[in-house]
Amino acid sequence: MTTIGILGAGQAGATLARSAIEAGYSVLIANSRSPQTIADLARSLGPRARATWAADAAAAADFAVLAFPYVPGHALPAEELAGKVVLDNNNYMPWRDGTFSAVDAGTRTVHELRQEQLPAAKLAKALSHIQFHGRDQVRIPGDEAPALVRLARPAGAPDRSALVVSSNYPEAVELVRGFYDRLGFDTVDNSPLNESWRSTPGTPMWQASFDGQSREELIRNLQRAERTRPSSSRSPAG
Repeated sequence: MTTIGILGAGQAGATLARSAIEAGYSVLIANSRSPQTIADLARSLGPRARATWAADAAAAADFAVLAFPYVPGHALPAEELAGKVVLDNNNYMPWRDGTFSAVDAGTRTVHELRQEQLPAAKLAKALSHIQFHGRDQVRIPGDEAPALVRLARPAGAPDRSALVVSSNYPEAVELVRGFYDRLGFDTVDNSPLNESWRSTPGTPMWQASFDGQSREELIRNLQRAERTRPSSSRSPAG
């Protein structure tokens, strides 16, 4: 059984852990504190989940997910993640994170900066435009469920949504493709990592992400993106 190390136990990490377990994975989940602080969460996830220290989760995982914002100078378990595929679901949100001059200047994406923090890992931007919460305004039954759950469909379903992956490593893209499929989504490859700005908050694909978009729609929306200075205002929650 494939083991995922989920570093970050907030809403995104906890929601992803539940979906991954339902898809047949086992999960090691960690936060920036101690395993005891998320013991209740781990128990609620069932027998295929265990709370642990971040470095231990990174070391034991077959691949890992970073479910927390990028912070310059942040000490990550780089040695434990060396050689592994690492999914980064972060988005650059200046209203939340402050501004990063390289990202604002267009010389780096926030995911390239994260890759520099983990030079020996195989980073992929993934799961960055699927919401881990329900819609703010419930229109129909089911809207209260996280979009990761609400939009999931079996392979071949006519209304199956697609998600983006960007990476400098083809093997990371293929791992994410298989992961997405088991979670219930098709894949659009928007590599390399320096193209990941096309799936950032405010872009056409981002605006269409709350109710899902087909693979063809997602490709068109990525192509429509124009690189502009990121907004300092809060992004819509969907």
